[in-house]
Amino acid sequence: MQIAFLLFDGITALDAVGPYEVLSRLPDAHVRFVAAHVGPQRCDMGSLALTAEHSLADVPSPDIVVVPGGPGTRELLANAEVLDWIRTAHRTSAWTTSVCTGALLLGAAGLLVGTPATTHWRALEDLAACGAVPTRARVVETGKIITAAGVSAGIDMALLLAQRVAGDRVAQAIQLIIEYDPQPPFDAGSPDRASAAVAALARELLQPPAAAAGIDGVTGEVYKALVGYV
Repeated sequence: MQIAFLLFDGITALDAVGPYEVLSRLPDAHVRFVAAHVGPQRCDMGSLALTAEHSLADVPSPDIVVVPGGPGTRELLANAEVLDWIRTAHRTSAWTTSVCTGALLLGAAGLLVGTPATTHWRALEDLAACGAVPTRARVVETGKIITAAGVSAGIDMALLLAQRVAGDRVAQAIQLIIEYDPQPPFDAGSPDRASAAVAALARELLQPPAAAAGIDGVTGEVYKALVGYV
């Protein structure tokens, strides 16, 4: 079972790594990290890179497609090579999935027209502009397309997909292996529950200067030019 993760500069690491920790443990799983250009793909905060060892052409027909999100998706919305790969892979995939703003790439590829889907809370309006029917649900399954909300929701999506592929016991065993038992110290993980002050700070931190402040050797202007922002 070939599982392709799309990588790109400006990816949010957990969008890919969270589902990877789940899906790579499925029976007979063969994971391929793919990108338009083989090599390291710099994550959104700059200090971490994930390596794509395969080009898009190397993996044309994966059984499972995972499209992560992150600020870098903005640069790919008009990238014909990436969008063509998503469309082509989707034609023969058993499952096509996204995490966070990866849903915008599914939308830009024309896969979500009239389809209920979710994404990061800051990008729901953009998802509607792609023709999707946006929802605030954490995970949305419509046919063979599964979309997940922001970042950590990718783990939930992957566990649901593991259940669909290999059954309850395997999915639950994987959950136990990764000890996925969320007990956050705060109830601020959704805009519906976070205070107005926390939501305002989150929006501020998502802006390029604040986001770039922690990037070694990369100024805010360079960061914006490199990957855009949510």
